Amino acid sequence: MLAHGSSAWFLNPTFKMKRKLPSIQRPFLLHISGAYRTTPTAALQTILGIPPLHMQLQFEARFTSIYRLRIPLPPNITDTQPQDLEMKATDGSKPEHGVGAVFCVLTNDIWAYQWSAKLNDNNTVFQVELTALHEAVIYASHLPNHNTSKIHVDNRASFMASSNSKSTNETARKIFKILLTNPRIKVSWVKAHAGNIGNERADQLAKDATQHGQPYSLTKLPKSHIKGLLRKSMLEEWQTSWKNGDTGRKIYNIMPSVSLRPTNWIREDVIFFSQHGPFPAYLKRFHLSESDYCSCGGIGTALHYATECIYTLSWHMKKPAANFEQEWLKRVANNLVSGHKIRGIVKFISENRDLFRPP
Repeated sequence: MLAHGSSAWFLNPTFKMKRKLPSIQRPFLLHISGAYRTTPTAALQTILGIPPLHMQLQFEARFTSIYRLRIPLPPNITDTQPQDLEMKATDGSKPEHGVGAVFCVLTNDIWAYQWSAKLNDNNTVFQVELTALHEAVIYASHLPNHNTSKIHVDNRASFMASSNSKSTNETARKIFKILLTNPRIKVSWVKAHAGNIGNERADQLAKDATQHGQPYSLTKLPKSHIKGLLRKSMLEEWQTSWKNGDTGRKIYNIMPSVSLRPTNWIREDVIFFSQHGPFPAYLKRFHLSESDYCSCGGIGTALHYATECIYTLSWHMKKPAANFEQEWLKRVANNLVSGHKIRGIVKFISENRDLFRPP
C-alpha cells in the first residue's frame, strides 16, 4: 500500500522524505534477517538484496510515469520516450544474439515465398512471434479470395493473444481484425520441434535473420526494456550509496557490491559477520556490559571465538594475520564448511551466555 500513487508523490522526493523511509523499512529487515536491532540498515539491505525503500519507490514512480502516464523522464535516467514503448500485458525473453522474425509459404510442396527481419535486441520473443504472424496474415489477405490459407504458429502465447478481441497488445488486435474480415485464413498452433517441416524451416530462417535479416523498426520496445533500464539506474544509485556510506563497513568489506539477489545467510551468519551479537566486545561497545573480556581472558570478539577461545575449540579455524583479516572473513563467508562452524559458534554462545561472562 505504501507504493500506491508513488508516481504522484514520490517522483521527485525531498530529502526529508528520503530520511523518513528507512525507519519504516528497518523493522521488516530486522524481522527477516533475525539480526540484532543495532545492525546497520544499509548492511541488512545488502545482505537481503532489498534496495533502500526510497529507491524502490522512485523506481515504481518512474516506471508508472513513463509507461502508464506516458511522461518522459530526464535523459540521465533514460532516453527512451513513451511513444517508443508498447502497451502489453505479457513480458517475454529473447535469445542471446538478437531476435529474428520470419514466415515462409509452402505451396504444393514448394517453398513459394519467405519473409524475415531482424528486430531490436530489446524486443521479446512474444513480440517477434506476433510480428511474424502479423506479416503472414497480411500476406495471406492479399492472395486471391478463392485460396484458403493455413498459418501454423509454434508460440502459444502469440496464438492466444491474436485470438482475443480484447487483447491489450496492439499487434495482436491488428491480427484479430484481419482474421475477422478474412475467414478463409486459418491460424493454428503446432508444437515446436515436433518434426513439422514448415516449422523447422521457419526456425532455421529465424536464426539466420538474427544475423542477416533486414532491420525492422515498427515493433515498439517492450515493458521489460524500460524496467531493465530503470532497475539498472536504481542499482547504480544503490551501489554508490553503499560504497560511500559510513555504516555497515564490516559487511561492505565482505560484500562490496549490491545485488537484488539475497545471500544465503541465516541469522547466525548475519550476527557473526556484522559482529552485532552476544559477544562481550559488542556488549561493552553498546554499554550492555562493563567489560569486553571473555571469561577465558581474551577480548570477546567474533574472531576470538572462531580462532582462540578455549570454550569454542570444536569449531576453531586457523587465525589469520592482522593484515589478512578481511580476506579471511571473505573466504569464511564463501566456504560451506567454515559457514557451518560459524553457525555452531554463534548458537553455542547464544545458548550458554553465562559461560562467557567475565568473572
